[in-house]
Amino acid sequence: MTVSGQERLARAALTRIIEPGDEHGGRWLRECGAVELIRRITTRDGTAEQLGGMTPKRLAGYRLRAESADPGQDLSAVAALGGRFICPGDREWPTQLDDLADARPTGLWVRGPRDLRLWALRSVAVVGARACTPYGSHMAAGLGAGLAELGWVVVSGAAFGVDGAAHRGALAAGGATAAVLACGVDVPYPRGHAELIGRIAEQGLVIGELPPSDHPTRSRFILRNRVIAALTRGTVVVEAEYRSGSLVTARCAQRLGRFTMGVPGPATSGLSAGVHELLRGEGVLVTDAAEVAELVGEIGELAPARRGPVHPRDLLDAVSARVLDALPYRGSVGGREVARTAGTSTDEALGRLYELHSLGFVERDGDGWQLTPRPTCNGDARRGGT
Repeated sequence: MTVSGQERLARAALTRIIEPGDEHGGRWLRECGAVELIRRITTRDGTAEQLGGMTPKRLAGYRLRAESADPGQDLSAVAALGGRFICPGDREWPTQLDDLADARPTGLWVRGPRDLRLWALRSVAVVGARACTPYGSHMAAGLGAGLAELGWVVVSGAAFGVDGAAHRGALAAGGATAAVLACGVDVPYPRGHAELIGRIAEQGLVIGELPPSDHPTRSRFILRNRVIAALTRGTVVVEAEYRSGSLVTARCAQRLGRFTMGVPGPATSGLSAGVHELLRGEGVLVTDAAEVAELVGEIGELAPARRGPVHPRDLLDAVSARVLDALPYRGSVGGREVARTAGTSTDEALGRLYELHSLGFVERDGDGWQLTPRPTCNGDARRGGT
């Protein structure tokens, strides 16, 4: 489907008139189309009042905003930044956003050279506390770098703390990252991340629902999180208190059927309390990028098996292990006593003792046998060694 010029202008105007996530506006847009909705809002022929849920107060607010809307100027402003405005029906539109139903964005303002639809197909959100601990920053940066190295796009909100660390980790690995802002894509917010947002716009994507020059508000941050959740295959939360916007993102991801993951932290840390509550529910515990990729990726993208080091004793069969355990920590014993303790025949015990001798676990002491008194190359041959 091709988006007409009128449709694009109308949707661009609506991003100035209707707040992100406004489900009334989304329903009217679905029922009337963007061009007709703009006409009803801006003309006083009584058709706007016929829209279900359109109150006089709401309509007055829309009309006040419509007076200052100049979609042509907004489209020129974003084009001057090397950006664009994409709508449902465009080839670049990520159709997973349609899962938001009437809360779907009217359109997206985008800066950056990459294709949003293609990037979104293999993307993971990494979000968390703004006032994170050094541990949270370290984990977020590690996840960002690791996911980028595995070919995943790291999506976050460009905020201080975990968001910024995840973006920087991906950039440091030479990978892909996208920032979803709660303001215009030409507004560097927070200002302390102006350089970071600029780097993301050059190497990745900066995305927003709001038109150029629009500034963030508290409610817009919360509503922005639904776009992060819907755009990606899954959401990883690194440090979050009980009341946290990151948990809003995770819960939205759960409602949309996306994977929800959390990185555990100290049980005594309030910044990990929200993550742990998430993990007590439907969240999946992850500790590195490989575990994230195993969950959200295709068949065969498996994390490496996790286990402790393998020592020579671990490679012994069950009978040889019992024979070795039958030798005392100090002193030596004869083959009959070893057989009695190990629960095997004397001939079997002697055969195993000679095998253990060749492996360096035991040695002869006259007519008896004893443990080798020093560690072997990869482990301690003494009883209880690991």
